[in-house]
Amino acid sequence: MGVRFRGWGIAVPDRVVTNDELSQTLDTSDEWIFERTGIRERRIGGTTQSLGVLAGQRALDDAGCTADDVDFLLLATSSPDRICPSTAVLIANELGMSCPAMDINAACSGFMYGVRTAQGLLETGSQRILVVGAEHLSRWVDWSDRNMAVLLADGAGATVLEHDPDGTDLLSLVLGADGSAADLLTCQHEGYFQMNGKEVFRRAVRVVVESSQKALADADVSADEISLVIPHQANIRIIQAAVQRLGIGMERAVVVLDRYGNTSSASIPLAFDDARQNGRVKAGEYALMTGFGAGMTWASGVIRWSK
Repeated sequence: MGVRFRGWGIAVPDRVVTNDELSQTLDTSDEWIFERTGIRERRIGGTTQSLGVLAGQRALDDAGCTADDVDFLLLATSSPDRICPSTAVLIANELGMSCPAMDINAACSGFMYGVRTAQGLLETGSQRILVVGAEHLSRWVDWSDRNMAVLLADGAGATVLEHDPDGTDLLSLVLGADGSAADLLTCQHEGYFQMNGKEVFRRAVRVVVESSQKALADADVSADEISLVIPHQANIRIIQAAVQRLGIGMERAVVVLDRYGNTSSASIPLAFDDARQNGRVKAGEYALMTGFGAGMTWASGVIRWSK
């Protein structure tokens, strides 16, 4: 049984916050932030629901679908608007859907976890799944903490996945989690995001490389055959270190970190959209999607585009 990516959509807030603006209230500078993270600016605003609705509707339109065509809505988020009910049901309701809906929290790996969950649903009878990655991370940022305030941002991306008995875009998926690293990146109820940056960097590079290598092996695709790497947009140094160890040139990596910052579960679809808009996504070519996040979680997959 196969899985096809049929439509994509994104949404970002209108408000742009530059490094220079942050430097007015933090002991930092554009040079300091960009050198260490690769970020120049980020988008702030909206809610997880509002951004998710807009991205979801755009994905439906791109796929030529209506709300009635969707059998399940999956929302990947680590910043739901409420503890209860799930933000997924709020998005589904606003989109006019009556299908099942649920949140998935795998932090920055969430979008890929959503794709894997959708794959399972499609293999057991569903025909079409809407997967949304949406975040309102700025709500949980201490804006006096320069270590986190310069990183996190808001945004959403979505895709429509469809069952196809005759072929598949999804050649492999490798997921994992290690709860012993839970305190390296965390946010308590009514608290703010906190991170042990050095240790997260070390572990992130390792799990991205290892899971990517397994995904390539499972798909029987070599690193040389990969046309695009679409990584989670956390830190430019992590992306550079990972692709170097995989033997893939940075020219094949999609980077939107400079404009969007770290949008957690929204970052991979935001990067994909940029690649597609710039003509870098071509039918028949292979791509590697890979991410990691709090948990610690990780997820890598090899895709061969059919459209």
